[in-house]
Order: sequence, then C-alpha cells, then structure tokens
Amino acid sequence: MDGPPHAEGSGRPAEGALARAFRHIDLEGHDLPPSPTPSSPRNGRRYAMATELVYTEHGDQYNSSSMPIYQTATFKQNSAHPSDGAYDYTRSGNPTRSHLERHLSKITSSHRCLAVSSGMAAMDVITRLLSPGDHVIAGDDLYGGTNRLLKYLSTHSGITVHHLDTTTPLTSFPPILAAHSSKLKLVLLESPTNPLIKICDIPLISALVHAASPSALVVVDNTMLSPYLCNPLALGADITYESATKYLSGHHDLMAGIIYTNDAALATRLSFTINASGCALSPFDSFLLLRGIKTLSVRLDKQLLSAHAIATFLESACGFRVRYPALPSHPQHDLHARLAPRGAGAVLAFETGNVATSERIVENTRLWAISVSFGCVNSLISLPCAMSHASIDKNVRAQRGMPEDLIRLCVGIEDVGDLIDDLTTALVKAGAVKVTVDGIRPLPQAEREQQAEGKRPGTGEKE
Repeated sequence: MDGPPHAEGSGRPAEGALARAFRHIDLEGHDLPPSPTPSSPRNGRRYAMATELVYTEHGDQYNSSSMPIYQTATFKQNSAHPSDGAYDYTRSGNPTRSHLERHLSKITSSHRCLAVSSGMAAMDVITRLLSPGDHVIAGDDLYGGTNRLLKYLSTHSGITVHHLDTTTPLTSFPPILAAHSSKLKLVLLESPTNPLIKICDIPLISALVHAASPSALVVVDNTMLSPYLCNPLALGADITYESATKYLSGHHDLMAGIIYTNDAALATRLSFTINASGCALSPFDSFLLLRGIKTLSVRLDKQLLSAHAIATFLESACGFRVRYPALPSHPQHDLHARLAPRGAGAVLAFETGNVATSERIVENTRLWAISVSFGCVNSLISLPCAMSHASIDKNVRAQRGMPEDLIRLCVGIEDVGDLIDDLTTALVKAGAVKVTVDGIRPLPQAEREQQAEGKRPGTGEKE
C-alpha cells in the first residue's frame, strides 16, 4: 500500500469529520486539494487574462515569491490511521501540482484541472472512459499521436472510430449521429487542426452531438491555441485538454498534459484513472510549468504578430498556398475570428507543389530548427508527412487531403525580420523563388520542379 485509503477516484485521503467541517472551497466554489498558495486573489476580483496568468497570492511559511517545489515522494502522517491529511503520496497528490491545477482552473474558470505527464497521457486518460463497443467520432486531420492511439483502440479494444470532416458538420455528422447515437461516447475535435490548420465550429458540433446523444462527451484538443486564445469549455465542450509541452511551457524543457472539465463527476473519474495509472505530473515539472505560464501572454502576443507577417510574406510575396486562419484567404477565417478573437496561434503551413523543393527548403534554414512539436520560444520547421504524421499510412494521408509537400512553420519569438530573411535564403537555395531588383519573384511550378531535379531552367538538362 502506498498510503492511507483514498476516497474512490479522488486522489486524496478519505474524508474524516475534521476535513468535512473545513472544506477547501475557493472563490469559484471549487472543492480542490489545498495549496500553500491559494492561486486566487482573496478579494475575488477577476483580472485581465495577462494578469491572471501571472498573479497568485501566496501563503508559504517563508513568503516565497515562487511556489516551492515539494520534491518528495511521501508525506508524514500524524497517526497510524490518518484520515484528515491532505497528502500522503505524490502519485496521489502533491502541493506543487495542486497549486498548478488550481492556478489553471482559475485562469480557465473551469471546475477542475488535472495535470499529467504529457499531452498523450491526457488523451490516454480521457479514452479510458471508453468501453468495448463504444463509438468515437474524430476529425480527418489529427495529430499523428492521437491518430496512432485511436488506431490502437480500434484494433485491440473493440472501439469503433469514425473520421469525419469537422469543417462540414451539418453534412458529415448527421448520418453517423443517426446511426450510432446510443453507442457514441466521445467526439474528438482539434481547432485549428494539425497540420492542415482547419477550423471547426465547436459550438455547432457540441449542440448537434448533445442533441443526438446527450451522454456523449465533446472533447477538444486546444494545444494549438492554449487557454490564452481560446476556451473550448465556454464554447460547449465537455472536456478540454492540451499538451502543455507546447505554449503553456513555452521552452520545450518539460513534458506535460492538462485536462479541464466543468463536470464534477467526470473530474472524479478522470482523477481516479490518473491516480491509479500513476501518470500525474511530477513536482519539478509542475514548478517549471508554473514558471512558463507566467510569460504565456508575452510570448504569444509576439508570436502572433510574427506569424501573421510570415504568412503574409509567403502568400503575397512568394505566391504559395498558405494555411493560416488570420489570413482572409483562409476558408474559415471568419469562423475562427468568432471563436478565438485574440488570435490564430503561431503555427502555419504552406505548400510548394513539389516534395523535393519542400525538403530543400527545410534543410536550408538556419534559424528555423528542423524539429517536431511547436509552441516554444524558438522557431521550428518540419515536413509533417515525413515527421510528426509519418505514422499515418501514406494512402490514408492522401485520402484525407494531406499534401506530401506541406511545410509546417512554428513561429518563435526571434526578430521577425531575421526569420523572414532566413526563410528567404532557404527558398532561394531550394529554387522556390528568385530574388530580382524588383523584389522576390515566385517561380512557375514547372521551373520549381526543374530546380528540384537539378536541371537548368528552360533546357531540361542537368546542371
């Protein structure tokens, strides 16, 4: 046994009379684990998001400015039969992690927030709500890891997964909802999707699903935007989760996943799974994540401006098809502006029309590091079909309209002029554009293909 008995699914010791008499009810009415620093202003005032991200009152005995790291596996008890202690074993609860969870609950106005060891751990915890025979609706453009987990569940756990185009819910959803409403348990959404940057109408889909199948849960992966730009719970979702490795951390020096919900019973079930499986976030990573959250608004505000400038450059000056919701050319531009008015995130994608050209662009950048993931302070570049989404079969990628030449850019906080210059150099070296006295000139598709094959333009001969 790791410690005293726990209330089923709570992750903390069973309540005694003293604990029931002195519940830890915060200003939002939440009964959450105690924290040395309460995470909420005592006057009950709600501040602007940028302030809420930074501000927490503290009650540490030494008045520390930052939340201490309770780097311990166990906690001493006052008796051989403890019942009122808040913590006994860090897998079940830790003050540093409790503070992180309370802080994020405050920021998102959610009933409960749960911190786990990675974004995929969050997805795994959520899918453990499923039973054999259940049906799941998911988008046709998903993060590769999510697709891999769903494929495993459909192959080994008796779960049926329906991949739909989430941008056309009025036509794609009704047939599945009508045929499988009694067995439908989860609807998994991404917006923007990764890597095709498609936007789905979360309020409309939530309304359709809940009307057809009241017990079904709408789950939104909010990793691409973070709570700073969008709160899916306020748009009708039942559960929101994200990889905190990305924007919340911002420095790619930790791995973490966050789950949010406003349903108390659902939070208890999820908490039980986390405690039972042992995937809760460690104290040190909780501390690092708390630090990263404080600069989220500063980082993202900078990244939003740079991403828009780079997307405009690639579309207007270079003539590429660019996928970025802030551009008027994006098919769901107005929808995204309505759902997430603060901004479109810092991930964009563009197509060159030729895989070899795309490979040469990726390999000729210097400031843009070739890497999977996104959301950190430094800029990243990748070929999704060869990297983050390589686990999806090539034929499936083709069916879902995922171009093999697609390049994904994850914009950091460097000087935007330097980022564009570095990208321009790579584009020229790859033969995708030509610099003239009048500026940058996009090369015709045929000429790009000749450049990619190493031929002299207009001759068809090898250089």
